[in-house]
Amino acid sequence: MELGKIFLISLLLAMAFGLVQSLEFSEKDTASEESLWHLYQRWRSHHTVSRDLSEKQKRFNVFKANVMHVHRVNKMDRPYKLKLNEFADMTNHEFRNFYSSKVKHFRMLHGSQPTTGFMHDKADNLPPSVDWRKQGAVTGVKNQGKCGSCWAFSAVVGVEGINKIKTGQLISLSEQELVDCEKDNEGCNGGLMENAYEFIKKNGGITTEGIYPYRARDSRCDSSKMNSPVVNIDGHEMVPTNDEDALMKAVANQPVSVAIDASGSDLQFYSEGVFNGNCGTELDHGVAVVGYGATHDGTKYWIVKNSWGTGWGEEGYFRMERGIDVEEGLCGIAMEASYPVKLSADNPKPAPSKDEL
Repeated sequence: MELGKIFLISLLLAMAFGLVQSLEFSEKDTASEESLWHLYQRWRSHHTVSRDLSEKQKRFNVFKANVMHVHRVNKMDRPYKLKLNEFADMTNHEFRNFYSSKVKHFRMLHGSQPTTGFMHDKADNLPPSVDWRKQGAVTGVKNQGKCGSCWAFSAVVGVEGINKIKTGQLISLSEQELVDCEKDNEGCNGGLMENAYEFIKKNGGITTEGIYPYRARDSRCDSSKMNSPVVNIDGHEMVPTNDEDALMKAVANQPVSVAIDASGSDLQFYSEGVFNGNCGTELDHGVAVVGYGATHDGTKYWIVKNSWGTGWGEEGYFRMERGIDVEEGLCGIAMEASYPVKLSADNPKPAPSKDEL
C-alpha cells in the first residue's frame, strides 16, 4: 500500500512538472514582431534560459521560425500536437547534434546486425495492450542532457525492465557507467545498444544510478564504481529486423530497446497524441518501447520512453503509430530492436559498505 502511494505521488509530481514545462500561446502572440518578442521573453523566463546580448537576436530569429512551425502544424488535422518546449530556440540541426546517438553510423562501423536467437518467436495470444509502467517495470523518465548517450539510456531501460520482471525489484541503473566504461561505443558521441548489453554481460553486471550518478559528459571510467554491479544479464537478442509483429511479441514480454530517426522538427516539438509525422530511416536516436495499445478510433501505437526529461512529450514519453504499411515501421522503429536476456533472479551480491567492515 505504501509503495502504491509513493508511486501515485511520484506520478502526480511528474505530471505536474510536465505541465509546468509547456508554454501556451495564441494567434495573437504571432501577430507581430513585437508580440513574438514578448512571447520569446516569456518562453525564456518560463524555461529559465539565459542568452547573452550578442546571441539573443539570432536565437529570436530561430524561435520565430519554430513558433510558426508549431502554430501551423497544430492548426492541421493531425492526431498529435506540438508545443514550445525547451528546444524552441534551437535549429533542427543543433537539436540533432544535441541528442544524436548516430546509430546508423555505428552500424556501418560495426558491420551488419549480429544473428541471434529470438526467444519470443513462439509467443501468441498476445494481449491487445501492454504497458510495463503499470507493472512497475519502468523507472521515471531521465534526461540525457547535451550528450549523445541515448544508447545508454535505451539499454538501461531494457535491463531495469527485465530485472523487475525476474526479481520483483525495480532498481534505477547507471547510464554514466556505460558512457565512461563501455569502449565499443563512444560515450556522448553515440553508440549501439547491443554493445551496452554485451558490456553488462561481460562485466558481470551494472551498478546503480546512486553509486555511479549521471553527469551528461564523458568522464574517465571509475573502476571502483564499475566493480560494484548490482544487476546482471545473460546476454541479449536482436528482434528480427523490419518486423513489427516480432517487435510486438518482444514488447509483450519485456521493455525493448529500439532506434529511430528522430531528426524531424515535429518530434523536436512533440507534445501529445499518436505521432504519425514525416520521418525517414536514418537511425540516429536510441529509445525504448515499454508497451503498445490503440486509441478509441482504432489507431495502433507504440508507447516509447524517451530520455529528454519530463518536459518533452507526454511527461517524457511519446506514442508512435504502429502497424503502418512499410516493413521498417514508422521512423524505422522495427529496424534495430534488441533486448537483454536474464535467465534467473540471481544478481551480484553488493559489496559490504565501509561501515560494515
